[in-house]
Amino acid sequence: MPGRGLMIRIKRTYESRAHGDGRRILVERLWPRGIKKEALQVHAWIKDVAPSTQLRKWFGHRPERWREFRRRYKKELRANTGAWSPILDASKRGTVTLLYSAHDLEHNGAVVLREYLMERSRARPKAKRAKASHGRGK
Repeated sequence: MPGRGLMIRIKRTYESRAHGDGRRILVERLWPRGIKKEALQVHAWIKDVAPSTQLRKWFGHRPERWREFRRRYKKELRANTGAWSPILDASKRGTVTLLYSAHDLEHNGAVVLREYLMERSRARPKAKRAKASHGRGK
């Protein structure tokens, strides 16, 4: 499927599973309230990719802190390649849906994580091309 691009979706844990979800990955540090493990039907639960407990508590889903939350969370992600790289790899093989439990649909960690993963997917090929071109002509 060259040229098709990655398909990374986000969805609340409280929404029903859909055929188009593909690989469902819970990206929360805490299990969502009121949901039984077998009911959520996740392929993986990657706690370490979620914002740190300290950052999550500081943010408190306050929209006025959104910009700074995004900056700090992306900094955490840059330092934690091992947590997010399996998600990026899975997205190259098919649709991945990041599951989150926040009530706010616009200001939550999954939004930032998806954005970050999409940025990484675009950056990787460029880095490889640049590296490959350094070896030429010497």
